[in-house]
Amino acid sequence: MSDEVLERLIKDYLQLGLPMAGFSWQGGEPTLMGLDFYKKVVQLQKKYGKARQHISNALQTNAILLDDEWCQFLHDNKFLVGISIDGPKEFHDYYRVDHSGSGSFDKVMTVIQRCKKYKVEFNILTLLNNKNIEHPDKLFDFFIENGIRYLQFITCLERDSDTDKVLDFSITAQQYGEFLCRIFNRWHDYGPDKLSIRDFDSILAFCVSGNHTICTFDKQCSSYIVIEHNGDAFCCDFYVEPDWRIGNIFETPIEKLATGSKKRTFARAKQNISNTCLLCRHLSFCRGGCQKDRIASDGQHSRQSYFCPSYKRFFDYAMPKFMQLAATISAGSAIQTQPFI
Repeated sequence: MSDEVLERLIKDYLQLGLPMAGFSWQGGEPTLMGLDFYKKVVQLQKKYGKARQHISNALQTNAILLDDEWCQFLHDNKFLVGISIDGPKEFHDYYRVDHSGSGSFDKVMTVIQRCKKYKVEFNILTLLNNKNIEHPDKLFDFFIENGIRYLQFITCLERDSDTDKVLDFSITAQQYGEFLCRIFNRWHDYGPDKLSIRDFDSILAFCVSGNHTICTFDKQCSSYIVIEHNGDAFCCDFYVEPDWRIGNIFETPIEKLATGSKKRTFARAKQNISNTCLLCRHLSFCRGGCQKDRIASDGQHSRQSYFCPSYKRFFDYAMPKFMQLAATISAGSAIQTQPFI
Protein backbone atom coordinates (compact mmCIF):
# COMPACT_ATOMS: atom_id res chain seq x y z
CA MET A 1 0.00 0.00 0.00
CA SER A 2 1.43 3.34 -1.05
CA ASP A 3 1.60 6.40 1.20
CA GLU A 4 -0.98 8.04 -1.06
CA VAL A 5 -3.51 5.26 -0.59
CA LEU A 6 -2.83 5.06 3.13
CA GLU A 7 -3.41 8.76 3.72
CA ARG A 8 -6.57 8.86 1.61
CA LEU A 9 -7.94 5.84 3.46
CA ILE A 10 -7.32 7.26 6.93
CA LYS A 11 -8.33 10.83 6.08
CA ASP A 12 -11.61 9.92 4.40
CA TYR A 13 -12.64 7.37 7.01
CA LEU A 14 -11.88 9.51 10.06
CA GLN A 15 -13.50 12.59 8.58
CA LEU A 16 -16.81 10.77 8.67
CA GLY A 17 -16.69 11.69 12.35
CA LEU A 18 -17.78 8.31 13.70
CA PRO A 19 -17.37 8.15 17.50
CA MET A 20 -15.74 4.70 17.14
CA ALA A 21 -13.40 4.21 14.17
CA GLY A 22 -11.74 0.82 13.82
CA PHE A 23 -8.90 -0.25 11.52
CA SER A 24 -7.98 -3.92 11.09
CA TRP A 25 -4.67 -4.46 9.28
CA GLN A 26 -4.47 -7.81 7.52
CA GLY A 27 -2.73 -9.40 4.55
CA GLY A 28 -1.17 -11.66 3.43
CA GLU A 29 1.22 -10.89 6.22
CA PRO A 30 0.76 -7.22 7.21
CA THR A 31 4.01 -6.89 9.18
CA LEU A 32 5.89 -7.19 5.87
CA MET A 33 5.04 -3.52 5.35
CA GLY A 34 7.53 -2.76 8.12
CA LEU A 35 7.19 -0.91 11.40
CA ASP A 36 7.63 2.52 9.81
CA PHE A 37 4.39 1.97 7.88
CA TYR A 38 2.43 1.58 11.13
CA LYS A 39 4.18 4.54 12.72
CA LYS A 40 2.86 6.51 9.77
CA VAL A 41 -0.59 5.02 10.36
CA VAL A 42 -0.61 6.37 13.91
CA GLN A 43 0.67 9.78 12.81
CA LEU A 44 -2.06 10.08 10.18
CA GLN A 45 -4.74 8.98 12.62
CA LYS A 46 -3.63 11.72 15.02
CA LYS A 47 -3.62 14.22 12.18
CA TYR A 48 -7.10 13.46 10.87
CA GLY A 49 -8.89 12.18 13.97
CA LYS A 50 -11.72 14.26 15.41
CA ALA A 51 -12.08 15.46 18.99
CA ARG A 52 -13.38 12.71 21.30
CA GLN A 53 -13.19 10.18 18.46
CA HIS A 54 -12.01 6.76 19.65
CA ILE A 55 -9.64 5.16 17.13
CA SER A 56 -8.62 1.52 17.41
CA ASN A 57 -6.14 -0.63 15.51
CA ALA A 58 -5.94 -4.38 15.16
CA LEU A 59 -3.21 -6.39 13.46
CA GLN A 60 -3.64 -10.03 12.33
CA THR A 61 -0.23 -11.66 11.96
CA ASN A 62 1.79 -14.87 11.96
CA ALA A 63 3.96 -12.98 14.49
CA ILE A 64 7.32 -14.02 13.04
CA LEU A 65 8.62 -10.45 12.70
CA LEU A 66 7.49 -9.08 16.07
CA ASP A 67 10.75 -8.18 17.81
CA ASP A 68 11.21 -5.95 20.87
CA GLU A 69 10.82 -2.72 18.92
CA TRP A 70 7.58 -3.94 17.33
CA CYS A 71 6.15 -5.04 20.68
CA GLN A 72 7.01 -1.75 22.38
CA PHE A 73 5.25 0.12 19.57
CA LEU A 74 2.18 -2.14 19.69
CA HIS A 75 1.89 -1.67 23.44
CA ASP A 76 2.44 2.10 23.37
CA ASN A 77 -0.17 2.57 20.64
CA LYS A 78 -2.70 0.11 22.05
CA PHE A 79 -2.85 -2.20 19.04
CA LEU A 80 -4.84 -5.40 19.48
CA VAL A 81 -2.81 -8.22 17.92
CA GLY A 82 -4.24 -11.46 16.56
CA ILE A 83 -1.57 -14.17 16.50
CA SER A 84 -2.03 -17.25 14.33
CA ILE A 85 -1.04 -20.52 15.97
CA ASP A 86 -2.72 -23.84 15.24
CA GLY A 87 -2.09 -25.57 18.55
CA PRO A 88 0.89 -27.64 19.75
CA LYS A 89 4.00 -27.99 17.62
CA GLU A 90 2.87 -31.20 15.93
CA PHE A 91 -0.19 -29.43 14.50
CA HIS A 92 1.15 -25.95 13.90
CA ASP A 93 4.29 -27.04 12.06
CA TYR A 94 2.44 -29.39 9.72
CA TYR A 95 1.27 -26.54 7.49
CA ARG A 96 2.92 -23.37 8.83
CA VAL A 97 6.45 -23.68 7.50
CA ASP A 98 8.98 -21.14 6.22
CA HIS A 99 10.64 -20.99 2.80
CA SER A 100 13.13 -23.69 3.82
CA GLY A 101 10.40 -26.06 5.00
CA SER A 102 11.08 -25.55 8.72
CA GLY A 103 8.17 -25.16 11.11
CA SER A 104 7.45 -21.78 12.68
CA PHE A 105 6.06 -22.96 16.04
CA ASP A 106 9.10 -22.11 18.17
CA LYS A 107 9.33 -18.60 16.70
CA VAL A 108 5.66 -17.91 17.35
CA MET A 109 5.85 -19.13 20.93
CA THR A 110 8.84 -16.86 21.52
CA VAL A 111 6.82 -13.91 20.24
CA ILE A 112 3.87 -14.78 22.49
CA GLN A 113 6.17 -14.56 25.50
CA ARG A 114 7.54 -11.27 24.14
CA CYS A 115 4.02 -9.88 23.83
CA LYS A 116 3.35 -10.81 27.44
CA LYS A 117 6.59 -9.12 28.49
CA TYR A 118 5.62 -5.86 26.78
CA LYS A 119 1.98 -6.16 27.82
CA VAL A 120 0.74 -6.22 24.23
CA GLU A 121 -2.97 -7.01 24.06
CA PHE A 122 -3.34 -10.12 21.92
CA ASN A 123 -5.64 -12.99 21.13
CA ILE A 124 -5.00 -16.29 19.41
CA LEU A 125 -6.44 -17.36 16.06
CA THR A 126 -6.42 -21.09 15.37
CA LEU A 127 -7.25 -22.45 11.95
CA LEU A 128 -9.11 -25.74 12.26
CA ASN A 129 -7.80 -28.06 9.56
CA ASN A 130 -7.79 -31.79 8.91
CA LYS A 131 -4.82 -32.28 11.28
CA ASN A 132 -5.97 -30.57 14.48
CA ILE A 133 -9.77 -30.83 14.26
CA GLU A 134 -9.79 -34.31 15.79
CA HIS A 135 -7.91 -33.17 18.91
CA PRO A 136 -9.99 -30.59 20.81
CA ASP A 137 -8.63 -31.66 24.20
CA LYS A 138 -5.01 -31.30 23.09
CA LEU A 139 -5.75 -27.84 21.72
CA PHE A 140 -7.63 -26.73 24.83
CA ASP A 141 -4.96 -28.03 27.20
CA PHE A 142 -2.20 -26.40 25.15
CA PHE A 143 -3.81 -22.97 25.29
CA ILE A 144 -4.61 -23.18 28.99
CA GLU A 145 -1.08 -24.36 29.82
CA ASN A 146 0.30 -21.36 27.95
CA GLY A 147 -1.90 -18.83 29.70
CA ILE A 148 -4.06 -17.90 26.72
CA ARG A 149 -7.16 -15.93 27.71
CA TYR A 150 -8.64 -14.91 24.33
CA LEU A 151 -9.15 -17.44 21.57
CA GLN A 152 -10.90 -17.80 18.24
CA PHE A 153 -11.28 -20.79 15.96
CA ILE A 154 -11.54 -20.39 12.19
CA THR A 155 -12.85 -23.19 9.99
CA CYS A 156 -10.73 -24.28 7.04
CA LEU A 157 -13.00 -24.86 4.05
CA GLU A 158 -11.37 -24.44 0.65
CA ARG A 159 -12.27 -25.58 -2.83
CA ASP A 160 -10.17 -26.63 -5.80
CA SER A 161 -10.25 -23.74 -8.29
CA ASP A 162 -10.59 -26.12 -11.24
CA THR A 163 -12.98 -28.83 -9.98
CA ASP A 164 -14.73 -26.85 -7.19
CA LYS A 165 -14.33 -29.89 -4.92
CA VAL A 166 -13.61 -29.44 -1.22
CA LEU A 167 -9.87 -29.88 -0.66
CA ASP A 168 -8.42 -32.54 1.63
CA PHE A 169 -7.00 -30.16 4.23
CA SER A 170 -10.51 -28.80 4.90
CA ILE A 171 -12.67 -30.09 7.73
CA THR A 172 -16.01 -31.88 7.52
CA ALA A 173 -19.29 -30.77 9.05
CA GLN A 174 -19.31 -33.82 11.30
CA GLN A 175 -15.81 -33.06 12.57
CA TYR A 176 -16.67 -29.46 13.31
CA GLY A 177 -19.86 -30.37 15.17
CA GLU A 178 -17.99 -32.81 17.38
CA PHE A 179 -15.21 -30.29 17.95
CA LEU A 180 -17.62 -27.53 19.00
CA CYS A 181 -19.40 -29.76 21.49
CA ARG A 182 -16.17 -30.94 23.11
CA ILE A 183 -14.56 -27.48 23.24
CA PHE A 184 -17.78 -26.11 24.71
CA ASN A 185 -17.67 -28.73 27.47
CA ARG A 186 -14.08 -27.85 28.32
CA TRP A 187 -14.82 -24.09 28.21
CA HIS A 188 -17.94 -24.41 30.34
CA ASP A 189 -16.24 -26.61 32.94
CA TYR A 190 -13.09 -24.49 33.03
CA GLY A 191 -15.03 -21.27 33.48
CA PRO A 192 -16.31 -18.80 30.86
CA ASP A 193 -15.00 -15.98 33.06
CA LYS A 194 -11.45 -17.38 32.67
CA LEU A 195 -11.36 -17.98 28.90
CA SER A 196 -12.94 -15.99 26.08
CA ILE A 197 -13.78 -17.95 22.91
CA ARG A 198 -15.07 -15.69 20.16
CA ASP A 199 -17.99 -17.75 18.83
CA PHE A 200 -19.16 -18.64 22.33
CA ASP A 201 -18.95 -14.99 23.40
CA SER A 202 -21.19 -14.02 20.50
CA ILE A 203 -23.79 -16.68 21.24
CA LEU A 204 -23.79 -15.72 24.91
CA ALA A 205 -24.16 -12.05 24.02
CA PHE A 206 -27.15 -12.92 21.85
CA CYS A 207 -28.75 -14.87 24.70
CA VAL A 208 -28.36 -11.85 26.97
CA SER A 209 -29.01 -8.91 24.66
CA GLY A 210 -30.39 -10.28 21.37
CA ASN A 211 -27.32 -9.03 19.49
CA HIS A 212 -24.37 -10.99 18.14
CA THR A 213 -20.82 -9.66 18.36
CA ILE A 214 -19.50 -11.33 15.18
CA CYS A 215 -20.75 -11.14 11.60
CA THR A 216 -20.92 -14.95 11.17
CA PHE A 217 -24.27 -15.11 12.97
CA ASP A 218 -25.62 -11.66 12.06
CA LYS A 219 -28.69 -11.15 9.90
CA GLN A 220 -26.73 -9.18 7.30
CA CYS A 221 -23.11 -8.89 6.13
CA SER A 222 -22.68 -5.17 6.60
CA SER A 223 -20.22 -4.56 9.43
CA TYR A 224 -17.20 -3.39 7.40
CA ILE A 225 -15.60 -2.92 4.01
CA VAL A 226 -12.17 -3.97 2.73
CA ILE A 227 -9.67 -1.57 1.17
CA GLU A 228 -6.94 -3.19 -0.92
CA HIS A 229 -3.42 -1.85 -1.51
CA ASN A 230 -4.45 0.09 -4.61
CA GLY A 231 -7.54 1.68 -3.04
CA ASP A 232 -10.04 -0.82 -4.46
CA ALA A 233 -12.91 -1.56 -2.08
CA PHE A 234 -14.73 -4.85 -1.53
CA CYS A 235 -17.67 -6.05 0.52
CA CYS A 236 -15.81 -8.64 2.61
CA ASP A 237 -12.31 -10.09 2.97
CA PHE A 238 -13.65 -13.47 1.84
CA TYR A 239 -14.98 -11.87 -1.35
CA VAL A 240 -12.06 -9.87 -2.73
CA GLU A 241 -13.03 -10.74 -6.28
CA PRO A 242 -14.29 -8.78 -9.30
CA ASP A 243 -17.99 -9.47 -8.75
CA TRP A 244 -17.90 -7.77 -5.35
CA ARG A 245 -15.64 -4.82 -6.07
CA ILE A 246 -17.62 -1.79 -4.94
CA GLY A 247 -15.29 0.94 -6.22
CA ASN A 248 -12.08 2.76 -5.35
CA ILE A 249 -11.44 5.35 -2.65
CA PHE A 250 -9.90 7.74 -5.22
CA GLU A 251 -13.12 7.67 -7.24
CA THR A 252 -15.86 7.36 -4.60
CA PRO A 253 -16.06 8.59 -0.97
CA ILE A 254 -15.80 5.82 1.61
CA GLU A 255 -19.25 6.64 2.98
CA LYS A 256 -20.81 5.99 -0.44
CA LEU A 257 -18.77 2.81 -0.91
CA ALA A 258 -20.07 1.46 2.40
CA THR A 259 -23.70 2.34 1.68
CA GLY A 260 -23.89 1.84 -2.09
CA SER A 261 -26.25 -0.50 -3.91
CA LYS A 262 -23.76 -3.33 -4.42
CA LYS A 263 -22.79 -3.32 -0.74
CA ARG A 264 -26.47 -3.40 0.23
CA THR A 265 -27.08 -6.26 -2.19
CA PHE A 266 -24.23 -8.22 -0.64
CA ALA A 267 -25.47 -7.51 2.88
CA ARG A 268 -28.98 -8.73 2.08
CA ALA A 269 -27.74 -11.81 0.21
CA LYS A 270 -27.15 -13.52 3.54
CA GLN A 271 -30.90 -13.70 3.99
CA ASN A 272 -31.21 -15.91 0.90
CA ILE A 273 -31.29 -19.11 2.91
CA SER A 274 -32.86 -22.50 2.30
CA ASN A 275 -36.35 -23.56 3.37
CA THR A 276 -34.67 -25.94 5.79
CA CYS A 277 -33.05 -22.96 7.51
CA LEU A 278 -36.33 -21.05 7.65
CA LEU A 279 -37.92 -23.95 9.53
CA CYS A 280 -34.97 -24.51 11.86
CA ARG A 281 -35.46 -23.74 15.56
CA HIS A 282 -31.91 -22.35 15.69
CA LEU A 283 -32.35 -19.79 12.91
CA SER A 284 -32.29 -16.80 15.27
CA PHE A 285 -28.90 -17.89 16.61
CA CYS A 286 -27.29 -19.05 13.37
CA ARG A 287 -28.81 -16.97 10.53
CA GLY A 288 -27.37 -19.42 8.04
CA GLY A 289 -23.75 -18.91 9.10
CA CYS A 290 -21.12 -17.21 6.96
CA GLN A 291 -21.93 -16.80 3.25
CA LYS A 292 -18.52 -18.17 2.26
CA ASP A 293 -19.50 -21.57 3.70
CA ARG A 294 -22.60 -21.96 1.56
CA ILE A 295 -21.36 -24.74 -0.64
CA ALA A 296 -22.74 -28.25 -0.86
CA SER A 297 -20.64 -31.34 -0.19
CA ASP A 298 -20.19 -31.76 -3.96
CA GLY A 299 -18.77 -28.24 -4.23
CA GLN A 300 -21.85 -26.68 -5.84
CA HIS A 301 -23.47 -23.44 -4.66
CA SER A 302 -26.04 -23.81 -1.92
CA ARG A 303 -28.32 -21.60 0.14
CA GLN A 304 -27.47 -23.74 3.15
CA SER A 305 -24.18 -23.69 5.03
CA TYR A 306 -21.74 -26.55 4.56
CA PHE A 307 -21.57 -26.46 8.37
CA CYS A 308 -25.34 -26.58 8.94
CA PRO A 309 -25.15 -30.10 10.49
CA SER A 310 -22.37 -28.83 12.77
CA TYR A 311 -24.45 -25.95 14.05
CA LYS A 312 -27.58 -28.04 14.53
CA ARG A 313 -25.70 -30.56 16.61
CA PHE A 314 -23.93 -27.89 18.61
CA PHE A 315 -26.98 -25.74 19.33
CA ASP A 316 -29.04 -28.79 20.29
CA TYR A 317 -26.31 -29.76 22.71
CA ALA A 318 -25.17 -26.44 24.16
CA MET A 319 -28.13 -24.03 24.19
CA PRO A 320 -29.54 -25.09 27.60
CA LYS A 321 -26.21 -24.27 29.23
CA PHE A 322 -25.85 -21.04 27.26
CA MET A 323 -29.25 -19.96 28.56
CA GLN A 324 -28.19 -20.78 32.12
CA LEU A 325 -25.04 -18.69 31.70
CA ALA A 326 -27.10 -15.84 30.23
CA ALA A 327 -29.40 -15.93 33.24
CA THR A 328 -26.39 -15.73 35.55
CA ILE A 329 -25.04 -12.71 33.66
CA SER A 330 -28.43 -11.01 33.65
CA ALA A 331 -28.54 -11.48 37.40
CA GLY A 332 -25.38 -9.42 37.74
CA SER A 333 -22.36 -11.68 37.29
CA ALA A 334 -19.98 -10.37 34.60
CA ILE A 335 -17.95 -12.44 32.16
CA GLN A 336 -14.87 -10.72 30.75
CA THR A 337 -14.45 -10.72 26.96
CA GLN A 338 -12.10 -8.97 24.57
CA PRO A 339 -12.65 -7.58 21.06
CA PHE A 340 -11.47 -9.88 18.30
CA ILE A 341 -10.06 -9.20 14.89
